[in-house]
Amino acid sequence: MSLLQFRTPEEMTEQDRQLAADAESSIAEHAGLNGFELEQGSWTYQQIVCQAFPDHLFLQYRRNNGVGDLTVFSASVPRNNEGRVRIVPILKRGYSLFSPAPINALTISAFNHIRAEEPDQGNGSWVGNALCYAALAGAHPKIPSPEDEPSINKPVPALTALLKINGDGSEIIRFDDEAGKPHPTQWTMIFSRKGRLVKATHTAAPMFSVKPVPAATGATAERIVPQS
Repeated sequence: MSLLQFRTPEEMTEQDRQLAADAESSIAEHAGLNGFELEQGSWTYQQIVCQAFPDHLFLQYRRNNGVGDLTVFSASVPRNNEGRVRIVPILKRGYSLFSPAPINALTISAFNHIRAEEPDQGNGSWVGNALCYAALAGAHPKIPSPEDEPSINKPVPALTALLKINGDGSEIIRFDDEAGKPHPTQWTMIFSRKGRLVKATHTAAPMFSVKPVPAATGATAERIVPQS
């Protein structure tokens, strides 16, 4: 299984659909406390499947009332009943409730609590952890393939994924999301030596590009290669 997948309700396993149904009232209660009323309007959801978090069911809810009126939040449901339902606010009617979700301290705190509920602390893959955080914060991240090459009028993100260990034991994970909107996005996440997410940022990703060679505008004098 890939590090990150998105599934419609029809694509979910029967077990996950049942868990989502059982948690519906709890999700609605916690969502309501964050200003999201599931009883109002027409909502859809999809599952976020994170390989690094096998003991949690992640769902992302959307209500689209037209241009500029999009409401989105993510929900985390523990599979083993050791933990609680958590809500990650993303957008309410097109606006962030607090600071943008990807850099919000509340999003980081929720993510750290979710990781702490995993038996292995969610340490299966640092890149998997980073992708899952981005997804819970509202992105649909897609890391470019190392084989992707730029062509004329088709730039590609410069970075696939990078892990750096600092002298203090903290870890920096950086990757480019080629599916970022409105342009490819570079994510940077800093984890403490104990595995807690400390900071998350995202900016426009550096791009590799190829420019066409200008056509010749005149004759070029021929020169003889000097003899050695």
